[in-house]
Order: sequence, then structure tokens, then C-alpha cells
Amino acid sequence: MLLFRSILYFVGSIISLILISFISLFLVFTSYHTRQKFISQWAIFCIWWLKITVNIKTKVIGRENILYSPCIIISNHQSTWETLAFQTIFPPHTWVLKRELLWLPVFGWSLALLNPIIINRGDKLNAIKKVIRQGSDRLKKGISIVIYPEGTRQPYKQLGAYQNGGSAIAKKTGHSIVPVYHNAGKLWAKGSFIKKPGEITVVIGKAISNSDLKPSEVTERIRHWTLEQENKFN
Repeated sequence: MLLFRSILYFVGSIISLILISFISLFLVFTSYHTRQKFISQWAIFCIWWLKITVNIKTKVIGRENILYSPCIIISNHQSTWETLAFQTIFPPHTWVLKRELLWLPVFGWSLALLNPIIINRGDKLNAIKKVIRQGSDRLKKGISIVIYPEGTRQPYKQLGAYQNGGSAIAKKTGHSIVPVYHNAGKLWAKGSFIKKPGEITVVIGKAISNSDLKPSEVTERIRHWTLEQENKFN
């Protein structure tokens, strides 16, 4: 039954992805906010369709901590789920993406319309510099950024090392950081096609304003907070 439900979700998500990605190409000359509002409808549909087909629900704790001014959202990374669900929770934002995603026909082209920060994972030093430089540019343009400091998805209940890119952007620009924790890997595991029914918890922490702390100290503070949430909700 779970296999059938997962297939049903996959088929619906792919059909809707093709339609929205193709239509979005005609929005190339519109504003970022117009493109973002339209393209994000795919994520909104997927989260709704996930609830219908697999019965995965979302519980959000700390909605009052959401900032509606440009900020850096720093979250752990366990699944594909959060890249979709965050578009239904937070104001318009963009992401740090590996460059290979833009090579995908139609889908990659529509991603490019959302002004992502594109990095080459094989060149870590330049990747960090690019994240800081382009992240600062996106914030100046009024676009929030979602950063997964682990760099890649981690197995459920395993928190990877946090990189300092998000904290460095905050230090350079003076923008606030919003820490986020979720346990999506419990139901939609890394690399798994099968999805399990249940409730995913998202915890939004209080914003961290610019301080005298070094970026590495801010990063460690965020990671420690994330571990605390992990112990509560796993």
C-alpha cells in the first residue's frame, strides 16, 4: 500500500512539475516576485498532494518567529520534503543549489528564474566565497535565503557538520538568522522512494540578530540549538 501511495504521489508531482516548469519559461521577463509566486505553486501542490496520497501532515512550532523582512534561514537537511514545505511556511526565498540541477531540461531552467546561488561542490573554497558574495546580493534585493549548512542531506537522527556560510553572510550584511529544525527524514528518508504516513514537525527558533560573535561561534550556537530540538522531537 505504501508503495502504491508513493507511486501516486510521484506521478502527480511529475505531471504538475512538467506543466508548471514549462509555463514558467514564459515568465522570464517578469519580476522575481511574480516568477516566485507562480513557480512555488508546484511546492504548494506537492505538499497538499503528499497529504492526500501518503497522509503526511505538517506541524509548525514557532510561527511567531518568522521574519517577513529579508533574512537567512538556516536549517538541517534530511529530505527533499523541506525544500518544498518551506515554500509553504516562509515568505519568498531562494536557495543555494549545486550547479548540476540547472542542467536538467525545463526544470533546471525554471529553477534559474528564482535567482538561486549556484555552487560547484567540488570547489569548496570558491563555493563558500560565492555563497557569501551572492547571498549578500540576494538580501540587498529583498530576497531571503535558505541555507542547509550540512551541505547535503543527512540520514534521520544524524546531524552533520555545519559550515559557516550562512553566519558569514549575516556578519557581512547585518541581516538576521532564523534557525530551523525539522524531522522530515523520519517519514521521507534520504534516497528513499517510499514515504510513510505521519506528522513532520518543524521548529522555528527566535531570530539571531547581528552580534559580536564570530561566524563560527554563531554557527556552533545554531547547531547546538538544532541538537536540542532533535533530542526533543525524535
